[in-house]
Amino acid sequence: MKIAIFSQHSGKYTNDILLELFSLKDKYGLEIFLEKKFVSILNEDLNSTNKYDIFSSYKDLDNSFKLMITIGGDGTLLRSIAFVKDLQIPIIGINTGRLGFLATLNKELLKPKLEKIIKGEYQIENRTLLEVNVKEKTDFAFALNEITVGRKNTTSMIKIKTNLNGDFLNSYWADGLIISTPTGSTGYSLSCGGPIMSPKSQTLALTPIAPHNLNARPIIIPDDTEIELIVSGREDFHLLSLDSRIISVKNEDIIKINKAKFSIRIAHLNEDSFYKTLRNKLLWGEDKRNT
Repeated sequence: MKIAIFSQHSGKYTNDILLELFSLKDKYGLEIFLEKKFVSILNEDLNSTNKYDIFSSYKDLDNSFKLMITIGGDGTLLRSIAFVKDLQIPIIGINTGRLGFLATLNKELLKPKLEKIIKGEYQIENRTLLEVNVKEKTDFAFALNEITVGRKNTTSMIKIKTNLNGDFLNSYWADGLIISTPTGSTGYSLSCGGPIMSPKSQTLALTPIAPHNLNARPIIIPDDTEIELIVSGREDFHLLSLDSRIISVKNEDIIKINKAKFSIRIAHLNEDSFYKTLRNKLLWGEDKRNT
């Protein structure tokens, strides 16, 4: 069984998790591949006493890999999709960060959970991916959580003209606009007043950031809608973010956003679910009357 492992940080928790994985290597016949930059920051003892292979890009992976394990927080998992792309390799995240809404596997009681994963005792959800088309070049024009336009080098509002399938919706006067997938609905969009969407809902949410129009509210649309944005403002450029990647875009350039032709497969243990994570991580329904 071939497993790819990606992380952005080293440290005690990360090292302990790797040692647990290495201890299962012979028992389950694992072929372990570590990401090249991750290897460069690992403790020398881990590098010298354990055998593994290295991958450095999407080109080094293929459909023979059964799993991608990320070690860190949700940001680490989001960055891992650039390695997986359309290969349909399931991704499961081990949370060593703070909240860990996507990286649901906690570091406590880890060994029995890792064995469940290796035995295939998990479920897979296909998550919508957004693709953006813009003049500026980007290495990976996709986002799992959200695509956001926002102001740059100014405290003034920007104007975001928004068309849906060629029909004019609105011109938002705001600090920005978030186009969120169901996966990203519990992130930035939620903090700006957007709705929570089930991962299976096949919808997107448009959520303005600090709008100056009191009647500008989040709206849910079908995920097969083509979204066209044109931004104008006092500065010549604005920011376009794809999850954690940010590029600068010239005002008045057309930004087209569509549902990608492939999806990302997120894995979780059989006993976990989206609604259980809502309760545990976001304290959904937390009320002393419910105890």
